[in-house]
Amino acid sequence: MQPLIDNARTFGQRPEEFAKLAEGQSPQVLFITCSDSRVVPALITGARPGQLFELRTAGNIVPPFASEHPTSEAATIEYAVEVLGVRDIVVCGHSHCGAVGALVRGDDLTAVPAVRDWLAHATPRPAGAVEDPAVTQGVQSHVLTQLLRLRSYPYIEKKLKERQLSLHAWFYEVHTGAVQAHDPQTDAFKAL
Repeated sequence: MQPLIDNARTFGQRPEEFAKLAEGQSPQVLFITCSDSRVVPALITGARPGQLFELRTAGNIVPPFASEHPTSEAATIEYAVEVLGVRDIVVCGHSHCGAVGALVRGDDLTAVPAVRDWLAHATPRPAGAVEDPAVTQGVQSHVLTQLLRLRSYPYIEKKLKERQLSLHAWFYEVHTGAVQAHDPQTDAFKAL
């Protein structure tokens, strides 16, 4: 913890670098990814403050759209699209994902009921090889399912039809740092 505290103390000693951020934000991308500490969107993309609007959830899950019982995730997505006007949404899964791995293996999660209930939003269960510690196939199929889920949000569907929004599926390898993007024409993940 101490190195983090030390950095936080010196971080605010450069106010001229951050003064413009007080005027507002206008990110072009909503980056939806896992809460996993090994996944750092700004590090992966090279984004500076104000360039990415981030949504981090266990397993980068996008919950079903439900206007009568909105979730904080749905509110974040709505704000990014309707208020900030992001032009792109990236759903980025990652190798060695504990959440997707638990789903692929069918782990018993009764000891962590909140996790179990949250992961229930990931239906259908991701396909993938149970013996693959990187859960590559499971994560990639899961990311594509989350894109389909996003398409069911009415305001996203509208923006897609109007060509004001694009959706992207990414896969980040924590053990190499490589990023792959889904190519809809070949239905395969390929290096960026």
